[in-house]
Amino acid sequence: MVERGIGPRFHAWVQRNLPTRESFESNRWLKPIAHRILHSSLWRMTRRSVPRGVALGMFTGILIPMGQIPASAVLALPLRANVPAAALTTFFTNPLTTPLLLLLYYKVGGWVLSLGGAPAVVASTAGAGGGWLHWLAADVGLPTAVGMAICAVLGGVLGYAIAALGWRLWIVRKWKKRSARAA
Repeated sequence: MVERGIGPRFHAWVQRNLPTRESFESNRWLKPIAHRILHSSLWRMTRRSVPRGVALGMFTGILIPMGQIPASAVLALPLRANVPAAALTTFFTNPLTTPLLLLLYYKVGGWVLSLGGAPAVVASTAGAGGGWLHWLAADVGLPTAVGMAICAVLGGVLGYAIAALGWRLWIVRKWKKRSARAA
């Protein structure tokens, strides 16, 4: 029987593209620090390392526009976070979600800074002197950057809480199934 839908395809894609211990082990650039990268606590799925990895992936996925996976993998070392969970969680920022996330960052930053923000029509009629570029850098850039930082911290905290709660619910369900089989 052939499984259909996005779930099995996504799972197969993740299995093909996630970095593995062996890929780090065989990389010549990582040989000097291989003992740190290959530590088993970074690759094992535990109740502490997975929520850390999810939080780290959310934080780097929001705050770092490019190179999110390498950044989350490097930051996972001192934080003892699960590297695959951190790398996988960064995929929530993708070409489909980025425009909506940028709008969210702008709105959150504008709310925090209490700015109304100049509409694009006003900026384009500003005339000579690079009106729209000035609007983009001055009126949109600061609220977006502030909103991005706030959303990165909140996303990390929320990601940790959701992953820890999900882990706990999964364990409780396993215990209930085990006790039902034993009874």
